[in-house]
Amino acid sequence: MKVFVAEDDAVSRRLLEVRLARWGYEVVSASNGKEALERILAESGPRLVILDWMMPEVDGMEVCRRLRAQSKGDYTYIIMLTAKVQEQDLVAGFEAGADDYITKPFQEAELRSRIRAAERIVNLQGDLKRKVVELESALEHVRTLQGLLPICMHCHKVRNEKNLWQKLEAYIEDHSDTRFSHALCEECLEKYYPEVAQSRAEKTPTK
Repeated sequence: MKVFVAEDDAVSRRLLEVRLARWGYEVVSASNGKEALERILAESGPRLVILDWMMPEVDGMEVCRRLRAQSKGDYTYIIMLTAKVQEQDLVAGFEAGADDYITKPFQEAELRSRIRAAERIVNLQGDLKRKVVELESALEHVRTLQGLLPICMHCHKVRNEKNLWQKLEAYIEDHSDTRFSHALCEECLEKYYPEVAQSRAEKTPTK
């Protein structure tokens, strides 16, 4: 999974990069909010973003708001890094669109646990999206089956939307631009008009 890290402090950013890479994640990073916003929107959708709250140019809160406002495609899980511990600050972060937060300074075990929880949620959302696609496909199949025409097994008339039995060619003409001309296939010619079929066969030169 790709993880995007936005942290203006070089030491903290490097520490996050090393730990995430060691845990098997592909890491992309930025040193300020403006760069983070541009790269996240330009990248092929990182599913997990770790944002420092306090960054130059554009802070983490604003990055979070803009990402949510321009959200498209797969959902992006956002974790805020912050030294703020006041309840109103944390509430503001969630209202801006953050999914979770980690207070600074953080412990490695806590970081890893929250990353794993985020990964589980992202994977579940991916599974849900695939299930929705499968259900939509199944629903379309049901609609197709419901659209099948009842046809009489003996006279081959079809039942139209008015629940009336109608000749197949008449039904097709009523529901399309198709017009029929009448002819006889070889099988019906031999069955119903054997003398004509025999006469035609006698007149047809053999190779």
